[in-house]
Formats: sequence, C-alpha cells, structure tokens
Amino acid sequence: MNIWTPDSLVLFVAFAIPGFVASKTYEILVPSEGSAKLIDAVAYSCAIYAVVGAPLYLTARSDWSLNHPVWLSLLFAVVLFVLPILGALAWWQLRKAQLFQTFAPHPTSNSWDFIFSQRKSYWVKVHTAGGKIYAGCFSSKSFASSTPAEEQIYLEESWLLDDQNGFDRVKNRSAGVLILKSDISAIEFFDFE
Repeated sequence: MNIWTPDSLVLFVAFAIPGFVASKTYEILVPSEGSAKLIDAVAYSCAIYAVVGAPLYLTARSDWSLNHPVWLSLLFAVVLFVLPILGALAWWQLRKAQLFQTFAPHPTSNSWDFIFSQRKSYWVKVHTAGGKIYAGCFSSKSFASSTPAEEQIYLEESWLLDDQNGFDRVKNRSAGVLILKSDISAIEFFDFE
C-alpha cells in the first residue's frame, strides 16, 4: 500500500492529527517522561470520532456540505484541532476531580510537580544533606523545574536566618539562589503573607 496516495493521506490526517493534538495538549498540562505513540494518537482520534462521528458523517453527506464548502472545511478544522484540545482539557479536569481520584491516580506524577504547579507563593527553607539551610522567597519570579527535567528550584530572594532559624532579612545584593536536586534533602513551605 502506498501511503502517499491522496486517500491514504486523508486517512492518516483524519486518524493521527486529532489524537496527536490531544496527546500533546495533555502533555503540556501534565508533563510526563513518556511520549505519545502513533497507536495512542489513533486511539484518541477514534475516541473523538466515537463522539462526533455520526453527526459529522451526516453533515458531510448532506446537500448542505455541497452548498457550503467553506463551513464544511471549518467544521473539519474544529474536529481536527479544537475538539482534541477541548477533550484533553476536559480529561485533565476530570482526572483532578476528587471523585475520579477514588478510581484512578492523580494526573500529576510526583509531589514536586504537584506543589509547584499550583503557582502559589511561599516562604521556603531548603535543607541539604550536609545540614545547610537555604531560606528564601518562592514567588512570581521564582522557578521550579518540572517533569521530565531533574528537580531544581530557584528562589528569587535569598534570606538570612536568625539564631532560631527564623527568617531574619533578605541577603544584601542577592539576586536569589538556585538549588540543585543533589543538594536537597527536604523543603519546608510556609504561608506567604
């Protein structure tokens, strides 16, 4: 079978593109170390067509489609690109729902990604295996890596601690601190006020 014939290309586009768009959208929402395969893309596309296949088929076979080719093209663009994005967003929201989590795991693969994906501001103390404590502010200009990258955290402000390990003051002329995974043994989070 020659895949470069027009019929083969149409089938490939119809059954690979929606699933590919859906899987890439979901990967943006829930980073993972795996990557979507062609068989996954086809399966996602089949799920989309199971929902919209009958109305789409009836529309494409009707006189309306002959009289409105531009609208038909837009309809197919929606099926190829918009519906897969909306489907991935809906699946992501469903996976985060408490009721759904009684049957399946949370979509976020680890606690590091879970806490930092909330994009909340915290005062943090990062403890190292050697007993050193890095303290600082994790806020809008800070950054924490996400899967599949190795864990790293950048605190936009580096703080000095007082004798009781409380936050004393920001370090003079500090532009923050970057802490690598190999140095981290624990992180304490404090409400940001």
